[in-house]
Amino acid sequence: MILNRQKKVRLAEQSLAKFLGDILQELNIAEAEVSVGFVSDSEIAKWNQRFRGKKGPTDVLSFPALSRRRVARHRRAKPLAGMQRGSGVDFLGDVAIAPETARRYAKKNGRTLDDELRVLMLHGVLHLMGYDHLTDTGQMDRIEQELRRKLGIA
Repeated sequence: MILNRQKKVRLAEQSLAKFLGDILQELNIAEAEVSVGFVSDSEIAKWNQRFRGKKGPTDVLSFPALSRRRVARHRRAKPLAGMQRGSGVDFLGDVAIAPETARRYAKKNGRTLDDELRVLMLHGVLHLMGYDHLTDTGQMDRIEQELRRKLGIA
């Protein structure tokens, strides 16, 4: 589900909703539900401070519905397999993205805004699945790079 709660950046919501479905399909969790909310810089800055203790806006935040331990139990052994069908996991959680910040990062990274938003959606969903690039040994980065290639994003 895509929710656009900001007004400063125009978004192609239908295209982004389809891409979210493509992400879930590629991860073999097509039955799972994820909400992606596009919010203002000021809103994400409040959440960044409250939940991460960091000042200012960030591009993406993930709020898993399950603890990491429970998510890990549902992942298959294959790195890209995601969760098994019938695992009982219906709602993975919420991803918040700030398009204003994403637009700045897109310019800095030499990407289009559309590609940057897609990268952030993928990144957020991987966090919902329990991956964490801050604590793993590169597993999330490897999976994300492979999925970017498969999904056609830079």
